[in-house]
Amino acid sequence: MSNQKPRTLEEQLSRLKNRGMEFHDEQLAKDYLSRISYFRLKYFWMDMIDEVSDDFKDDVYFEDIIERYEFDKSLRQILFDAIETLEVGLRTRIISTLSLSTGTGLWYLNNSLFENKGYHKDFVLDLKYEFNRSTDPFARDFIRDNNNWDEESLDGDNPDAWMIIETATFGTLSKMYKNLKAQSPLQSAIANEFGLYSSKDLSSWLEAISVLRNAVAHHSRLWYRIFAKKPVNIKGHRDKWLNQDMTDNQRKRAFGVISCLLYLVNTLNPNNTLKEEILQLFTNHPKVPVYMLGFTGDWKENPIWK
Repeated sequence: MSNQKPRTLEEQLSRLKNRGMEFHDEQLAKDYLSRISYFRLKYFWMDMIDEVSDDFKDDVYFEDIIERYEFDKSLRQILFDAIETLEVGLRTRIISTLSLSTGTGLWYLNNSLFENKGYHKDFVLDLKYEFNRSTDPFARDFIRDNNNWDEESLDGDNPDAWMIIETATFGTLSKMYKNLKAQSPLQSAIANEFGLYSSKDLSSWLEAISVLRNAVAHHSRLWYRIFAKKPVNIKGHRDKWLNQDMTDNQRKRAFGVISCLLYLVNTLNPNNTLKEEILQLFTNHPKVPVYMLGFTGDWKENPIWK
């Protein structure tokens, strides 16, 4: 069990100096350490440590760490906007495709559309829980006006899909899509709308993007991060994609999931600026080694990044 003695700002600074870190402005370093914890920053310098001595390599400046930190923050802000575009678009396509195909706004209650009945029940209860805690006027009005509303039951009065799914989280949408009947016309129709021929591919991508979304929403770093969910290399697609499959390193780092996000956002809005914003961020920070995010090899030659 760890029980290290806490360090003051001066002690943190001294520890970094003793390990060989250099500073252009020590007061600036103190300012940053006063609002960003030492523990949070340490993962931005992991590749700058000598494996033998466990000290910093030559010419490592604290300001270089801060540039990486600010770069990561800016990247997360860019991705947050893109994820919003995908989340709203995914909701719309799920609602439209399933409501029109089934002829009812209550299709989400029909467990025959889903693979796992137990997961389906949990999905509906999650939907109702999220709807019940929503502060949107349409949710509050429905709950007020329907005496048979029951958050903890599949029975009673239930809102139509275009109402209740508006309050669903991205994670709930991803799980719902995955649990639709495998390779059913409904699953395939939604995948096709995103330019993919395989619903398994779309399901994998949505799971990976859900993990990315949670990281971004909770202000977690993307730098040097290995993602628990790796997006699959797609087997078929309507538009240009990659010249070659992504490597395992690219798929487990941010590059893989960001590439999938870019592809899906392109299908929703071909005039989006996600790629341009990311490439401009890279240009603005030429010293930042983007390979730490999985942007390795000939990634620039992939059609989606040209």
